[in-house]
Formats: sequence, structure tokens, C-alpha cells
Amino acid sequence: MSFAAFRKSEHHDDLGKLAEQHLKHDLEPSDRDALVKASKRVTLPATLGTLLGLGLGVYAAVRLRKVRADMFSAFRAAEKPSHVIFADGRKEAIPDVTPLMRPSRFGDIATYFFFGLGGTILGGELGFLLGTWSATRAISKDPARRSRIENAYRKFRADMLRQEASRLESGSSPSVF
Repeated sequence: MSFAAFRKSEHHDDLGKLAEQHLKHDLEPSDRDALVKASKRVTLPATLGTLLGLGLGVYAAVRLRKVRADMFSAFRAAEKPSHVIFADGRKEAIPDVTPLMRPSRFGDIATYFFFGLGGTILGGELGFLLGTWSATRAISKDPARRSRIENAYRKFRADMLRQEASRLESGSSPSVF
């Protein structure tokens, strides 16, 4: 999704007004209340999923950091060869790579950041999916309400497409959503 969708524009304001008109005229007050309640059903699981995902991401990062530190300790304590002897009798020293294997502060910061970000995104998306499913079930409980909401949405889409067609016929540039 593009961040351009969040930009304020005259076209978005027109669509918002059109949607408000359809909400007022095509739906009953109980339908509007059901839509508001359904939107709240999406918000709570998405928020909880985001927070839970952040917590699990940070927990996984802590565990990974501990494993990396333990592996480095084991690597440092292990006996390492110091020279290589080739078939022709030549002896070459092997450089000590222990300082290069040490966990760094930058690596720790990157681990916490990316695991936290990944957990936040994954948890938020799963929470949003669960909330959407719950809201859909709540709206679909009453078949008459569902058909009224679908009809109102169809009328809104038709009006929106009529506005876009008239804008294109008048020679204006097409709107980009």
C-alpha cells in the first residue's frame, strides 16, 4: 500500500462526503451502529496483536543474543589450530578470527530492531485478520442488515465511478487512489 493514500486531497474529501451521505440516507441507525461496532472489533485485536508481536519479537531477539553469546564463548574456549602444514612442508600461520566473531553492539541493536519490527508487523497483520473476520461475522449475523450494507456500498461505488467518469469527460486528470 502506498503512503499516498493518506495524503489529504480534494478528491479524498469529496469521497468522504459522498460516503457520509450514503451512510445517512441508505442505512438505518442500527446499521450505522453495527458498522461502528464492527470497526471497533477490528481495532482491538490489531492493537493487541501488534503489542503481542512486539513482545514476542523482542523475546526472540533476547534468546538469539544469548545463543550467539554462548556460541562465541564456546568458540573462544575451543582449541583452534595455529598453523597449517602443506604437503610440500611449508608451514603457514592461521590468523586468529576470534575478535571478528565477537558479538557487537551494532549487531545487538540490529537484532532487537529487526526482530521487534518483524514481530510487530506479523502480530499486527494477524490481529487485523482476526479482527476483520470477527467484524465480518458480526455484520453477517443479520441477513437483512448485511444486504442493506451491501446495497449501500454498491450505490456508493456507483456514485464514485460516476464522479470519476464525469471528471475524465471534463478533461481533468484522472485521480490516483
